[in-house]
Amino acid sequence: MPSRKPRGPRRTTRDAPRPNPSGVHFLASNQIIDGLIRSCAPAPADLVIEFGSGNGAITAPLTRTGARVIAVERDPAFARKLRTRLDDKENLRVVTTDARTFPLPRKDFLVVASIPYSISTSLLRRLLNPGGGTPRKAGLIVEWGFAKRLTTAVPRTAELAWWAARFDITLVRKVPAHCFRPIPSVDSAQLFIERKPQLSKGEGRTLRAMIEAAYLSPRHGVRNVVTAATGTRSPRLVLAAGLTPGTRADTVKPAQWARLAHLLTAHGEPQRSGDCSPACSRQARKR
Repeated sequence: MPSRKPRGPRRTTRDAPRPNPSGVHFLASNQIIDGLIRSCAPAPADLVIEFGSGNGAITAPLTRTGARVIAVERDPAFARKLRTRLDDKENLRVVTTDARTFPLPRKDFLVVASIPYSISTSLLRRLLNPGGGTPRKAGLIVEWGFAKRLTTAVPRTAELAWWAARFDITLVRKVPAHCFRPIPSVDSAQLFIERKPQLSKGEGRTLRAMIEAAYLSPRHGVRNVVTAATGTRSPRLVLAAGLTPGTRADTVKPAQWARLAHLLTAHGEPQRSGDCSPACSRQARKR
């Protein structure tokens, strides 16, 4: 008689996901919250932005770091309760607005937040694309699958590669669904993001052009990508970046593209025609 497979722990009614029409899930693990805050190590001189403050589970311990905290909460009821609960915190400002439209500071800032799943991509676009303020560090809770896509060695899209070339993005840990109330149907993850040294304008243009060209023609060799992006051939610099002219574009890591962009710019190789068009970017993101 075949042996039965061992059963995992039975999920109790208490742990099962319950109907949640609002779609809001609050982080309820003090251990995860403490680790999230420690990852960014906010100090009294820092400005910290928290998106989706909700019931203040992260906001309250953030204020105890002494940093200036801006809590961004779209729901007026949650924002009102948060102001009442933490009325004695002089280093806290609660702003009732959508995280996707909140004006990002031009000066240095940190982000510590448990991001609503539904706005993860749009919020990361605001935080990690140039053109507005970008955080020096960010400790984020996001959906598990989203975190895996962000941290794969060779990202699936040009947009993700562009982010990974300019920021160190680390998957710190899995955050089980039972760490939230109400309990969602999927697990989450803790991400740590840190901005790399600022690129020059020339490096940024060359990097962006190469990434777009690579994701439009992923089976092409690096030499062809460089030619398409800059209009020149630079096999010596390709080798100096740790690649070969024939290395397929879909095997190159973002950090390698960044290294190559630095070498090309330092040696005066021009970027062919400025940043790729919005249509080019959209096509690359669809791949």
